[in-house]
Amino acid sequence: MKSPLILLLSFAAVSLHAAEWRLTVQAGDFDRQDAIVAFDAPEGVRGNFTLKAADGFSTPLQVDPAGHAVFIEPKLAKGETKTYTLSPGADLLAPTVISAAKEGDVLKFTTQSGNTPIFNYQTTPGPVPEGVGDQFRHGAHLHPIYSPSGRVVTGNHPPDHRWHRGVWLGWTETDFEGRHPDFWNEGKEKSGELTGEIRFASLERFWDGPVQGGFISHHRFIDHTSGAEKDVLAETWDVAVTRLPGVFVIDLASTQTTAGDTPLKLPKYFYGGLGVRGPAVWDPADKVSMLTSNGDDRKSGDNSKAKWVHMGGDVDGQTTGITVLIHPGNFRFPQPLRLNPKNPQLCVAPSQGGDWEISPGKPYVSRYRLFIADGAPDHTDIDRRWDDYATPPVVTLKSE
Repeated sequence: MKSPLILLLSFAAVSLHAAEWRLTVQAGDFDRQDAIVAFDAPEGVRGNFTLKAADGFSTPLQVDPAGHAVFIEPKLAKGETKTYTLSPGADLLAPTVISAAKEGDVLKFTTQSGNTPIFNYQTTPGPVPEGVGDQFRHGAHLHPIYSPSGRVVTGNHPPDHRWHRGVWLGWTETDFEGRHPDFWNEGKEKSGELTGEIRFASLERFWDGPVQGGFISHHRFIDHTSGAEKDVLAETWDVAVTRLPGVFVIDLASTQTTAGDTPLKLPKYFYGGLGVRGPAVWDPADKVSMLTSNGDDRKSGDNSKAKWVHMGGDVDGQTTGITVLIHPGNFRFPQPLRLNPKNPQLCVAPSQGGDWEISPGKPYVSRYRLFIADGAPDHTDIDRRWDDYATPPVVTLKSE
């Protein structure tokens, strides 16, 4: 499958017509550094272009067929404004920074034509380790995820929790039509029972480009407790990946809607939601560290609420880690955390806040930004990145 953005190259220049477009970006209340700036472009601006500033600086602008536009603003001081002009035709010269390729049941994202891996998206169920039951074969998750130095920061099918798989979303304690499918513990260790299942449904599209790559996919949450498969939720993942200096950034937006007229009730429970499992080398309790936006560690941060959480440790002699930024528009923000005391696993768990439900006609949307970097976590730097995510720069695009 070819990237949809490749098909735009032949007409991106003419799509600007005869008008000259000027883009103004406003820093707002924060200093900006390597900020991801996204906005909706007007009709007639589609494809890949170059933004040129008056001082001679230039940077790629990527616009998808729906008009979703993105570029990287390297530096802009608080309160400052910068103006760019769009250069037509320059898209033909822009290199592909993020590459996407589907290999069997895996969608792989790398930098510049496969030179450096970033992450894999497992669509349909993948293989399990030797001796592990097939009930633990699952898809619909991200793994492995790599740091910029090539070190793996996620784990899959670990011995203590075979259902843990990189980065995923699922619910544990549920009530659906009086039954209780479990969409977190998919396949019980002893019984092999599968009460609830998250199944990959389809890959709508994927893309690569000079600024971002990404994909849109669909999942089914299926109840097995009635003796027959019954759909509970339909989920859409909208994922984008960006490479910044020394950092890989993965934006994950999940939209869950009821499959029918029955709500999914979610009783109060201490985990379930966004799950992240660290690699096997972090399995001993003293080999992984965690840090929250409140300055809490693994112990004090468990069952707390935060706007971000970091998990990291040594991999092949290098400190590295993965940080989850929680969007302020998420339900019950700042969201509750489950920081597992016995293994390298964290969960952003809104059900800690009490009973709630996903109701017909009311989609549940959750957004997270994962950034992966080598080195120890820097609280100030993570706060800055959260500000960019939560309150991004403002863009105005006008033709003259």
